Amino acid sequence: MMSILVQKIALTVFLTVIPIGCINLADISPVTEKQTPHPFAPTKLEAIETAITQARKENRLPGGVIWIEHNRVHFTRPYGESSIKPVHSLTRLDTIYDAASLTKVVATTPAVMLLQQRRKLNINDPVKKYIKEFTGEGRDSITIGHLLTHTSGLRPDISLKGWNGHTECIAKCVAEVPRAKPDEKFIYSDINFQLLDEIIRRITNQRLDVFCENEIFGPLKMRDTGYNPPAAKLGRVAPTTVTDDHVLQGIVHDPRARKTEGVAGHAGLFTTAPDLARYARMLLQKGKLDGVRLFNPATVELMTSVQTPPDLTARRGLGWDIDTGYSSPRGNVFPLGSYGHSGFTGTSLWIDPFSKTFVIFLCNRVHPTEKGPSVVPLRRTIGTLAAEAIRDFDFKNVPGALPSLKKD
Repeated sequence: MMSILVQKIALTVFLTVIPIGCINLADISPVTEKQTPHPFAPTKLEAIETAITQARKENRLPGGVIWIEHNRVHFTRPYGESSIKPVHSLTRLDTIYDAASLTKVVATTPAVMLLQQRRKLNINDPVKKYIKEFTGEGRDSITIGHLLTHTSGLRPDISLKGWNGHTECIAKCVAEVPRAKPDEKFIYSDINFQLLDEIIRRITNQRLDVFCENEIFGPLKMRDTGYNPPAAKLGRVAPTTVTDDHVLQGIVHDPRARKTEGVAGHAGLFTTAPDLARYARMLLQKGKLDGVRLFNPATVELMTSVQTPPDLTARRGLGWDIDTGYSSPRGNVFPLGSYGHSGFTGTSLWIDPFSKTFVIFLCNRVHPTEKGPSVVPLRRTIGTLAAEAIRDFDFKNVPGALPSLKKD
C-alpha cells in the first residue's frame, strides 16, 4: 500500500508544469500553490508509459526518453535501461543516442539551408554545379532540391563493398545512375544526403561535423550533439548492436557512416532529448532561440512546407517528412502539415507548428540486436497519445492544415 502511495505521489510531482527556461532537471523548482494548470491530460501520459512498458516486455527496446512540449511547457521522462549488455545502465534524461537518420534533418538539412540563406548555393541549382563529375546518364537535371526531397531518382543505398573512406564513398555515389527521372518518384535515399554532405564540404572547405558544430550546435547550445562522441561522454552513450561480444557504443551504428570515420550526411549524429528540444523550439519560433537567430522565418517556412510535386502522393519538405509511409511519429491526430523524421536506431522527432507542439522519442531499439520487433507501432501510438494529451487545442479544426490525399 505504501509503495502504491509513493508511486502516485511521484507521478503527481512529475506531471507538474515546467515553464521552459533551462531544461535541466536540477533546475525544476519545487511544487508551489500558484502553479499553472498542466496542459496535458494525465491519463494520456499514463497511457504512453503503459505503451512503452508493454513494448519493453515485447523486447522492442530496452528503454528510452520521451519529451513532449506544448506552448513551451513540457513533460519529459526516461524509461527503462539504456544498456543491458555488457552491463545494465538505467536510462537518463541526458542519455546520448545514436540519432541515425535524424542526422538528415538535424545536421545536413540545416547546413544546406544556412548556405541557401547566405546565398552560397540555391536549392534549384543542379548538383553538377558543385560536384562537376556528377553528369551524364540522367544526372544533369538533378538539383539540390531533388536530393533534399528524395525525388532525385537515385536508389536507396550504395553497396558496402569495394570502397573505404569519404572520397571513395562519394565516387561510388557519383557513379550511381538514377533509377527514375527527377520529380518522377519518391525514393528515400541515403545517397542523396551523402551527396549533400559533399556539396557542403566543397563550398565551405570544412567537414560536415566541423561546420555543424560551429554554425548550428554551438550557437544553439546543443552541447551533447555531434559526431563521434568524446571519451568523456561515453558513459552516457546508449550502445547499439552487440556482436561477438563487441558493443557499438559511441561508434555509429550505420555501416556506411562507419566506413567514413563516423561522419556522413545521412547518419552519424549523436544527440539527447534536451538538445533536440532546443532545436525543435528554435524551429517553432521561426528560426530564433534565446536571442540567437539561426534562420530567418522564410527559410524555416521553405524547409518545412511541401516541396514535392503535387502529382506525387508522398509529401516532403526539404529534408523533412510531412506525409509519406515514414510518417508514423505523427500518429493519428497531429494535422497534415506538421513535420518530422525518424531514425533506424529508434529515434524520432515530430513538430506541429499549428498547436506549437513537438514530440521527441529516443531509444536504442537495435540494442542488443537489431533483429527485434519494430518500434514503428510504438512511435505511432506515442504520437497519437501525445496529441490527445493536449487539452487546449482543437485538432479536429485546424486552419491551414493540408488536405488528406487518401481516397475513401
